[in-house]
Amino acid sequence: MTASKPTTAALANRRQVVIAAGGAGVALALPGLALAQATKLKVAAIYTVPFEQQWVSRIHKALNAAQTRGDIEYKASENVSNADYERVMRDYSQSNQFVVGESFAVEAAARKVARDFPKVMYLMGSSGKPQAPNFSVFDNYIQEPAYLSGLIAGSMTKTGKVGMVGGFPIPEVNRLMHAFMAGVRETRPGAEFMVTFINSWFDPPKAKEAAFAMIDKGADVMYAERFGVSDAAKERKVLAIGNVINTQKDYPDTVVASALWNMEPTIDRALGLVRSGKFTAEDYGQYSMMKFKGSELSPLGTFEGKVPAATMALVRRREKEILDGKYTVKVNDTQPKSGK
Repeated sequence: MTASKPTTAALANRRQVVIAAGGAGVALALPGLALAQATKLKVAAIYTVPFEQQWVSRIHKALNAAQTRGDIEYKASENVSNADYERVMRDYSQSNQFVVGESFAVEAAARKVARDFPKVMYLMGSSGKPQAPNFSVFDNYIQEPAYLSGLIAGSMTKTGKVGMVGGFPIPEVNRLMHAFMAGVRETRPGAEFMVTFINSWFDPPKAKEAAFAMIDKGADVMYAERFGVSDAAKERKVLAIGNVINTQKDYPDTVVASALWNMEPTIDRALGLVRSGKFTAEDYGQYSMMKFKGSELSPLGTFEGKVPAATMALVRRREKEILDGKYTVKVNDTQPKSGK
């Protein structure tokens, strides 16, 4: 991994990474060029937060895996401000065939860039709809394992009080919280929830302080939608449920289970379509669901045998029903509130 810039323009206050590897694969031609000979697909990604942030880390991991296979030449920029996003996106669009990113806070600008570069294919995290012909959207539809993790959390709380700290109350976060809460209510009827949003995608100290406040009010299980929550839970010796990635190795006595997101099914499908010239504007959200192996409940690991057997029997039954299409986890995009 080496530092690089997408153009000669200075990209201030931001780290950049260029990841390159040898090998060759069949790729589409750049705009205005003849069909490419055997060459790697040129791919770029733009992130508004660090690579290690949960959500971004899963996209970065999937693209790095494609690069390791020799399928793509991958460049990425992290910590790009909203104000700078459009410019960076335009820079990358001039020299890449496929651009991945997150347009939640820059929807209008990102979609305008896509219209200005109709021969470049885009896959952007978004709460909006696809935009023909070249702007596809995705989101982490991992409400199924979030629900399963809620079943576990409900059986582990002794006080019946569960704390939940999220980034922003957008549909992506809301539906995961609601699915988790539904699971908790199933194994702990009458559970009380404390919900707060820190209005940041990456502010561990702020998330930690929000978690402390809930623990001080009796919460003994924390839903760690943001980094920082598990740190608070560890310090106060309460339990936590993870989101998107499995952090149990860092918190072996704290994180019971996590709803995991696997971005590889989404990325690999999109890359195949770009390479074959069949990429169109569509919603990739479904490829984050369990039936496509886009999400899963983490192993219990250090908590194996510590979760009630009856609860795990229910979890495995529901898991099978979800995969068989016999049980559907309800999608609720409204902002969750504190209370029962």
